[in-house]
Amino acid sequence: MLYIILSYFKFLIKSTNQHGVHSPFIYDLITKCFYDKKRYSTYSLLKEYKNHLLSINKTISVTDLGSGSRVFKTNERSVSRMVKKVGASKKETRLLYRLSHYFQFNNSLELGTSLGIATQAIHLGNTKNRITTIEGCPNISEFTKNKFKQFGIKNTTLLTGNFEEVIQKLTTNTYDLIYFDGNHQKEATLNYFETLLPTASNNSIFIFDDIYWSKGMTEAWEVIKQHPKVTVTIDTFFWGIVFFRKEQAKEHFTIRA
Repeated sequence: MLYIILSYFKFLIKSTNQHGVHSPFIYDLITKCFYDKKRYSTYSLLKEYKNHLLSINKTISVTDLGSGSRVFKTNERSVSRMVKKVGASKKETRLLYRLSHYFQFNNSLELGTSLGIATQAIHLGNTKNRITTIEGCPNISEFTKNKFKQFGIKNTTLLTGNFEEVIQKLTTNTYDLIYFDGNHQKEATLNYFETLLPTASNNSIFIFDDIYWSKGMTEAWEVIKQHPKVTVTIDTFFWGIVFFRKEQAKEHFTIRA
């Protein structure tokens, strides 16, 4: 926790807004998407889904295949507490919706379905978007599949299994968006990145959640930034966003989103 707090202070000192950006592509993204103040009617659907999950006291026996939990001491976890403690925040889900709406992703991959809060946000940005989402825990997977049906989250395929094994079968696909929100460890994150790199096109976007979750995650983020195929990155503190646009000069932005 101390590492995260110190990292945040460093982020605040280094970060800027649209006025420190000279790239037209990134400037438009920040002003028209990041800082879009429009009150989208879709926000009520995001709130409805999250409030529904918060109302569920059911306990799920969790199989954790990732880096473990800093919050939960046992594998028996109530749905409502999972939402409160580890679910995507309102700020994150709204921005994820706006990104999906802004870029109109057609084919997306998510590593770490959990209760489907982020999945719904991606889906609502473009309901024609074909989403593949992977969850490691069979019990959470089954629970969330039922919620997708209940809330009409269509064009979404939920796969269950170890990320490393499942993504090996997906490397011939091309994804507009890959949202990495699962195993928050350096080695695993870099492995997922390298494995899925062939699925990226010039216009693809990779989003890495919790890049300051640990020193190892930050180190993984720094390695990803320097990869020769990566041209532009945005550090929002809670996310690291990667672009592969060959027409862009390599540049790294630290933006208060």
